[in-house]
Amino acid sequence: MDQSADIEWRVSPGLTDYAAALAGMEARAAAIAAGEAGELIWLVEHPPVYTAGTSADPAELIDPRFPVVSAGRGGRYTYHGPGQRVGYLMLDLTRRGRDVRHFVHSLEGWVIAALARLGIEGFRAPGRIGIWTIDRAGREAKIGAIGVRVRRWVTFHGFSVNLSPDLAHFGGIVPCGIADYPVTSAEALGAPQDLATFDAALALTRDDFINALSGARENET
Repeated sequence: MDQSADIEWRVSPGLTDYAAALAGMEARAAAIAAGEAGELIWLVEHPPVYTAGTSADPAELIDPRFPVVSAGRGGRYTYHGPGQRVGYLMLDLTRRGRDVRHFVHSLEGWVIAALARLGIEGFRAPGRIGIWTIDRAGREAKIGAIGVRVRRWVTFHGFSVNLSPDLAHFGGIVPCGIADYPVTSAEALGAPQDLATFDAALALTRDDFINALSGARENET
């Protein structure tokens, strides 16, 4: 059974202001919790911005060359900018299993599956958050970030994947507090890098992700 048919799928063209997106997410999540709106998966691209999670260490903000916004999500500092696909998920875990750890694991799996359709082998790294791959120098490098928040069992925030951002922009922070590993992108790996191609990969693998969440709900009951 297709568990994702009633979830709105929205792709915003151009660059979406981060603060406006944050306000929109919070409003939609509150409406979902109140039973006044449906679930939403929202794909956006932002102007350059550094976002601070609830565990952000000011010492890791090295060069605030772009606006710095408090995000309210878990995690530390991260960067968003042109050439990066950001996905925001406002899903009702009361319907889909009240298991935040399973939600995060499934979200990681969705991003990994979508990257595989671009020919990029992504993986989880024990003890390190995010989505990882091997760069052209043979190093483990971060290609995607995960940062979520759950309020009244409704999720918001989500993931970001580096398709063709200016990787030098990450130099203003210690990305997600991890200084010992580089960041990379689909462009740096010689893989498809346009947003539409990655969005199509996300759409093709979305049902498996949603069905995995619904499986958690079935195991709960």
